[in-house]
Amino acid sequence: MMAVERCRGDLERLGLPHAASLLDSRLDAAAKKELPYADFLADLLRIEVHARDEQGRARRRKLAKLPFDRRLESFDFAFQPSVNKRLIKELGTLSFAADGQNVILLGPPGVGKTHLAVGLCITAIEQGESVLFLRAGQLMEDLRKAQALNRLEQRLRFYLKPKVLVIDEFGVWPYDRLAANALFGLIAARYERGSVILTSNVTAQQGDFPESIG
Repeated sequence: MMAVERCRGDLERLGLPHAASLLDSRLDAAAKKELPYADFLADLLRIEVHARDEQGRARRRKLAKLPFDRRLESFDFAFQPSVNKRLIKELGTLSFAADGQNVILLGPPGVGKTHLAVGLCITAIEQGESVLFLRAGQLMEDLRKAQALNRLEQRLRFYLKPKVLVIDEFGVWPYDRLAANALFGLIAARYERGSVILTSNVTAQQGDFPESIG
């Protein structure tokens, strides 16, 4: 048993707490199944990797600040036939994020734009990507305050960090030119470094997209 205690202590010192906590039970299981040493070690390491993956997902989920939990799989395409199911499935592969491309989800209220954006975020989180979700008004106000405090560059660096940045409800409120310039500066700075998912009720056909930003 002293050897087991030494192993447990060494696992903890190596920063493998989950493997350490389950060492006894995995040893018992390995003995009953007469597992080879390599299989026992692989099982123990798999436990640690799985636990760390779960912790990472939980941490990324918290930092993402998602407004609710909605997955792409739960989107009702039958209720919203105007939404291109094949295109959404393609977006769900996250190839756009891998290529640093942006996504714009346009349509009237109630179509499910935010649901789709959140679903893409959850998919990205589960695949190990960093995400940040913001309402457009919240982002604009933050950039405006940073500019007033002469800290805009520092704040923009913060918004460059996530692999996927969601700007929700763009165009709902009018924005002054300073905030609009800061926003477009952010999008330009993220070019080929990270993706932006933008949702908006404003369409190009309406002709009021520019007016919504100043």
